[in-house]
Amino acid sequence: MELSKWWVMTRVDLHLHLLPGVDDGAPDEATALEHAARMAADGVHVATVTPHVGSPFFDTVVEEIAERTSALQRALDREGIALRVEAGGEIYPGAAVGLSARQLDVIAHGPSNARWVLAEVPFAGVDAAFADSLAEIRAKGFGIVIAHPERATGLLTDGGLARLRPALQDGAVLQVNACSLLGRQGPEAQDAARRLIRARLAYIIASDGHPGTRSHTLAAGEPAALQAGASSAQVVQLTQANPRFLLRHGLPRVDTPLPLRADGLRHARAAARRLRPGVRG
Repeated sequence: MELSKWWVMTRVDLHLHLLPGVDDGAPDEATALEHAARMAADGVHVATVTPHVGSPFFDTVVEEIAERTSALQRALDREGIALRVEAGGEIYPGAAVGLSARQLDVIAHGPSNARWVLAEVPFAGVDAAFADSLAEIRAKGFGIVIAHPERATGLLTDGGLARLRPALQDGAVLQVNACSLLGRQGPEAQDAARRLIRARLAYIIASDGHPGTRSHTLAAGEPAALQAGASSAQVVQLTQANPRFLLRHGLPRVDTPLPLRADGLRHARAAARRLRPGVRG
């Protein structure tokens, strides 16, 4: 299937456990295909498959991901399911230290000068070790999309967001889960996800779908984002334009942060106020 056929005005899901038989996502090909058909029916025609990488709970072989993804694409094409998948991975907190640049490139996306990977935030809370692992990824030449920061305990109340600031200044972006916006990851994650959306700190929404256990698609995140206070235009950015940009143009390396203009400072302060607990946006 030609990627260009589905490139314009389509939802793009950059965090999805669709690859069968590798982790806690789709247990087999039949389940993966059933979920993929639901995605296509919901207008999701491009996705990255992101099995857990470096997790102590799953023995994912990085070098096998590309061929497994190609096999899944052949099955999708055979069944006439209008979904294009690309090989990726979700890096377990701290696992980046043990991955070579070549292994990271297997699960990276974007052009050669702006490659990026998906890094999973630790559920127990953002700590110095996680910040160091992000720096390790950047030192190996890759940009970073930080997966579901809202699921980190204490993100907004215990300094978690502040610990991510160096990575964000270096060009990392935040990915919020649709299921968090829907309240399926608990009230703290839902509140944090909504605040990240309202403050425009989230760059993309992804499903983090797990076929067989989390059956929602990326489309479910759109009404939830609207309820959180996003505009219709912002929702299109979060689910279509921004993820499409990441696949096509990647995350360029930021060696020297641009100076913050006065109007930018006002916007940053306003966003910080909206993030404070008890402040409605």
